[in-house]
Amino acid sequence: MDTPHRTRAKPDMAIYFSHERSLVILFVTRVAIPVTILCDGNHVWPRPTLDHTRATCLSETHRNSTGKAVMTVKKRKIGTDNVHPVGLGCMSLSHAYGPAQDHDDAVRFLQHAIDIGYDFLDTATIYGMGGNESLIGDALRDRRSEYFLASKCVMGFENGKRFMDGRPERIKQACDDSLGRLKTDVIDLYYMHRLDPKVPVEDSVGALSELVASGKIRFVGLSEMSADTLRKAHAVHPITAMQSEYSLMTRNPEIAVLETCRELGTTFIPFSPVGRGYLADTPANPKDLHEKDLRHTFPRFSNPHFTENLDLLDQARQISKEHDCNIAQLALAWVLAKEETCVPIPGTTKISHLEENFAAAHVQLSEETVSHLNRIFSPEAISGPRYNPQAQATVGTEQFEFEASV
Repeated sequence: MDTPHRTRAKPDMAIYFSHERSLVILFVTRVAIPVTILCDGNHVWPRPTLDHTRATCLSETHRNSTGKAVMTVKKRKIGTDNVHPVGLGCMSLSHAYGPAQDHDDAVRFLQHAIDIGYDFLDTATIYGMGGNESLIGDALRDRRSEYFLASKCVMGFENGKRFMDGRPERIKQACDDSLGRLKTDVIDLYYMHRLDPKVPVEDSVGALSELVASGKIRFVGLSEMSADTLRKAHAVHPITAMQSEYSLMTRNPEIAVLETCRELGTTFIPFSPVGRGYLADTPANPKDLHEKDLRHTFPRFSNPHFTENLDLLDQARQISKEHDCNIAQLALAWVLAKEETCVPIPGTTKISHLEENFAAAHVQLSEETVSHLNRIFSPEAISGPRYNPQAQATVGTEQFEFEASV
């Protein structure tokens, strides 16, 4: 199927900045990371967070002589497409961490994300019971050529209730429904959100393969599954991407999934790379969470675990200061450095965090710093499991021996 919307005119190396809709050219210097920020009159690309920069305006006559950015961000590959190293997880706009955002505010948020250069958006059928997909369709239907779109099936909803169904016929119907909500004719990357234990993964992936053949999706992905399941699925149809939680706080993919992804040529997509808001200068405090916030069910967001992990955060804070970035940016930079082909998808509802996350691609960590963070945040050093037993039972990602014995 012809997909002309995949053609992109954005240069890979230029970075643009708009201030109150007035396009300017800036040269921004982070402590040791100079970045030229340019404007071509048509596109707006991201800036590093100005709280941590020194910016000097250049006259617009320098546009041609300035040329490409002094420091470039190398794009990363998903399938045959190249995307910015930091994507956007859209879930929190509609789901999980409290009430859905105001629709108009969320539309402006997504449009701003595209304006500053985000080109990989991640959603799912279950987010907001289809509402998140509809939001993206409403906000960006006229900008479909500007971003790589991922969604997910198997976890669905009916009459306001969630279900899990990996049967081929349900997967195909879910795809048609998602295409309608997203207001597009093709989904670039379509994941199995979870493995349905009642259906062989080979059957589910077979249905996804047929969707590729029909032109409704371009690439197939898996989410929160084991290395063994990845191999079984890949034997049926190439698995372009594997999505799992991965951060300084959650390193389970290092057991087997990351190595298997490298072996099969599968791009790894880390979700919750900033620890669901824990890896931040001011971590999300359980006392301040909305009553509907899903984090109330996560052990690490309750005591004693929340308090016991703060010492690790203090150590990360010192390292972030040395790199002139915040803790969330440090966490993202660690993920990007640990797996040089991965594309993390942090989510947020705040414009400031949206921009800071994007700018994290410019934070460079030495091997020594990465190793230091590895030691501080060793899996054994983290207090509390990432999920309660009920939630853990729904994922296939391998566990460390010490976790399985708890």
